[in-house]
Amino acid sequence: MITVLRYVVAIAGGVYVGRQVKKPTRFVGRLFARLMNDSHSALTDWALAHIEIDKSATILDVGCGGGRTMEKLAHIAASIYGVDYASGSVGESQSHNKRLIAEGRVHVERASVSQLPFGNDFFDVATAIETQYYWPDVANDMREILRVLKPGGHLMIVAESYKGGRNDWLLGTVMRLIGSNRLGIEDQRSLFQSAGYIEFEPFEELRKGWLCCIGRKPFVQ
Repeated sequence: MITVLRYVVAIAGGVYVGRQVKKPTRFVGRLFARLMNDSHSALTDWALAHIEIDKSATILDVGCGGGRTMEKLAHIAASIYGVDYASGSVGESQSHNKRLIAEGRVHVERASVSQLPFGNDFFDVATAIETQYYWPDVANDMREILRVLKPGGHLMIVAESYKGGRNDWLLGTVMRLIGSNRLGIEDQRSLFQSAGYIEFEPFEELRKGWLCCIGRKPFVQ
């Protein structure tokens, strides 16, 4: 009986943590957003090594979480915008990037990937670090990002849980429990192509189970 109870408590705890990671709340969620800043840092550095970003670029970080990715991007490019649908993430991102926001180099808004508050052809690059799992309509959301990218602009999707990845046996179970999307490389290829992106490139860090997928918006559609 005690063993069963411990198992139930462990599952309940895992689901709660998963939900906070999925959509950090205003108070408790800010702690989780802060923790994600640390846990995703090495993954982000690895992924950014696979894409060239011009110093004059304007970048969108979709699902900006605790804001550390935007801070990293601000050391590379001129102007960074971050959106997140969770109040906890937005609050932590604003706090983490207070100085850069005051300088006008970083901008944070609460918004959904399904309805981005930007005009067409606005960004040179869009990044999505550990967030595509939670998008409400992945196919349409990929097209919405395509809309705000400039012709020739790039989208980079990064994940440490994906079909066929080293950690899929464990992380896949957790992701299923919280109702999240899990895509393999060929799923991503199909998704990028059907949304209208070209030059799809996948990169894997097999030892850690990391995946980075990059596609480009064509100049002529």
